[in-house]
Amino acid sequence: MRRLITLVVAVPLVVWFLRQCRKPSGPLGARLVRAMNITHSRLTDWGLTHVSVKRDDVMLDVGCGGGRTVQKLVALAPEGRVWGIDYSAASVSASRRTNAEAIAADRVKIELASVAALPFADETFDLVTAVETHYYWPDLDANVREVLRVLKPGGTFALIAETARDRQPNPLYHAVMALLRAAHLTTAQHTDLLTRAGFTDVSVDTKKSGWICATGRRPLSSGSQLPSNRE
Repeated sequence: MRRLITLVVAVPLVVWFLRQCRKPSGPLGARLVRAMNITHSRLTDWGLTHVSVKRDDVMLDVGCGGGRTVQKLVALAPEGRVWGIDYSAASVSASRRTNAEAIAADRVKIELASVAALPFADETFDLVTAVETHYYWPDLDANVREVLRVLKPGGTFALIAETARDRQPNPLYHAVMALLRAAHLTTAQHTDLLTRAGFTDVSVDTKKSGWICATGRRPLSSGSQLPSNRE
């Protein structure tokens, strides 16, 4: 009976946690978002070493969560501007609190939006980042092409995550990613994903812990034909 009670209690908690990982909501979701600000900080710092940021760059963080990456980007570009988007209202609220000072200075804007339809004009950003989020994107190929659309020619996309399937030594990750129905890609699949979307100079770096940073540039030629999101 005790085991049955434990199972009855545990299963809903696991289901709730998995849903919160994909889309935080409510007071407990807000706490999870704040925790992610801490747990993803070192990963983000490592990932951002793979990109060059100019003082006046205009940047976008997709899936901004609690807003710590936005905050880091603001510090890297003291004369620039940063947008953050997330499809979780709890994440948007947390990110706005984290970046309240920069928002008041009109250097940051945080919006409720999806990577499936970014609310920005073509060729808006010098850099787009995505930290620990692409696992859950609804259509990876189409969504990465959407990122390409809003980048300026020569602009960079940095996809940063803590687990690549063929570099992850911890078997627990593989089980959890399967339960999350997450896109747990290999290093080669990350390269192929960006290349298919139309990025050039694609590069992938990993760490023994499983961390991965995949970067690519939008072609410099503004006259080149970008892949269409409508297939």
